[in-house]
Amino acid sequence: MSQQSNWSLSSRAVQAGTGRDERTGAISFPIYPSATYRHPGVGQSTGYDYTRSGNPTREVLEQSLADLEGGCRGLAFGSGMAALTTLFLLFRSGDHLVVSEDLYGGTYRVLDQVFGKFGLDVSYVDTTDTAAVAAAIRSSTRALLVETPGNPLLGVADLPALAELCRSGSILLLVDNTFLTPVLQRPLELGADVIIHSATKYLGGHSDLCAGVLVAREHELGEQLYTLQNATGGILPPQDCWLLLRSLKTLPLRMERHCGSALQVARWLQQHPRITKVYFPGLEQHPGHERAKRQQDGFGGMLSFRTESPELARQVLERIELISFAESLGGVESLMTLPAVQTHGDIPEPERLRLGIDETLLRFSVGLENVDDLLTDLRQAID
Repeated sequence: MSQQSNWSLSSRAVQAGTGRDERTGAISFPIYPSATYRHPGVGQSTGYDYTRSGNPTREVLEQSLADLEGGCRGLAFGSGMAALTTLFLLFRSGDHLVVSEDLYGGTYRVLDQVFGKFGLDVSYVDTTDTAAVAAAIRSSTRALLVETPGNPLLGVADLPALAELCRSGSILLLVDNTFLTPVLQRPLELGADVIIHSATKYLGGHSDLCAGVLVAREHELGEQLYTLQNATGGILPPQDCWLLLRSLKTLPLRMERHCGSALQVARWLQQHPRITKVYFPGLEQHPGHERAKRQQDGFGGMLSFRTESPELARQVLERIELISFAESLGGVESLMTLPAVQTHGDIPEPERLRLGIDETLLRFSVGLENVDDLLTDLRQAID
């Protein structure tokens, strides 16, 4: 195992947890459902005391996640929102955050409806525009939170430029890497301080678990986040840790298929006369295409497209058969949703419309089905 650090990411993903149970040598790391642990004696510990503070299955998962992202400390939570909530607890009343305006509606909701009550100040900015980010920074700015590609409009931020901007102002760079996973993008290598995942999505990949992840680049910050995780208790249970650990083993293969199919679907939609715009960084016409090529190892499986009318968008959702009309993304099954009503419904309507999130916009998580079958389903739903 001494050569593990030299293995490729795909090999490390397959080997996640393998042989880590030294007592049995189990290839699949066991599930440890115990809530508490017996002490050898007074003042002695096996290293585990209470499962909120540490669990063997969760520990192996967290170490595997940190390894894949290139960080010092990984932490697993009961949902992506639990991970984000814990991250925001780093800050205090009067602190200012600059946040991507093209982001998941749940992130907006928790900042606006929860942390706003505690005096956390937030500015929403087009983070694909580095100059706009620089203009939004104040003396009280403590962090920049970036989703790249954005959700649902797939804008691509310049992570190395934003990292340099943050370093010059002693600002934490927080990057939501849910859409791309460490297979396609490793923001810590580009200067980020913390990575966020809704592991419900591509990391889990099978629409059968709800989980969140934080990965810190530096040890000290990782320990601060662990203290918050232990104190507030939003941990991922052992059974779900095992499911997520299992899913990591096929992540590189799944992402390869997601990427290939999404590119074919995006090109097909681009040629359809009733589709007025396609948002996918893999298309040469996308404004972030060249930037994505520089900092990513692929374009992902997410795309959005705009229909010629709200009526057509609703028709598509009513008629799709192989593709499911459902929230979430990143599973092996293809999913489509109407962001203006579902995932981004909590964003005030004037702001949604300013961003272009109206009822002609559909978001499509391209799954692992045969791509010709997906195109057949899209064709009959549109036409």
